[in-house]
Amino acid sequence: MAAPELAAFGIQRLEGKVAYLATIRADGGPRVHPVTPHIAQGRLFVYMDPLSPKAYDLQREGRYALHCSVEDTSGGGGELSLQGQAAIIDDPMARAELFAAAKAAGFNPQDRYVVFELGIGSVLATTYEGGEPIRKRWKAD
Repeated sequence: MAAPELAAFGIQRLEGKVAYLATIRADGGPRVHPVTPHIAQGRLFVYMDPLSPKAYDLQREGRYALHCSVEDTSGGGGELSLQGQAAIIDDPMARAELFAAAKAAGFNPQDRYVVFELGIGSVLATTYEGGEPIRKRWKAD
C-alpha cells in the first residue's frame, strides 16, 4: 500500500485478530463472516474451508469489505475498514509460504482450505481523540 502509516495501522488492527468479512450472496444480499486475516510478504489473505458460504461468495463475486473488531463501544484501538477484490491463490508455492506465516503466528491452516488474497482498493481508518473521530482514507489509483 502506498500509505505506510495506514498500512502499519492496518497490520496492528488486523494481524491475527478476528475481523468481519462482508461478501455478496448469490441472491445479491450481504453476508457477514468472522475471519482471521493474515499478512505475509506484504499480502493480506484469508483461508477457509472450501465448503464455507464465504468461499462460494468470494469465488463467484470477489468483491468484499473487511472491518476490524473494536475493543469497546468507544471504538477503542480505532476502526479499520477495507474494500477490494478477493482472488483465489492456487499456486502451491504461494499457498505454502502463506500457510507457513500463519503457522508461525500460531494458527493451523489445513491443506484442504481455500486461500484468498484480499486486494485492497480502499481503506478508511478512524481513531478517536477526545471523543472526536479522526479519519484517514486511501484509495488505489
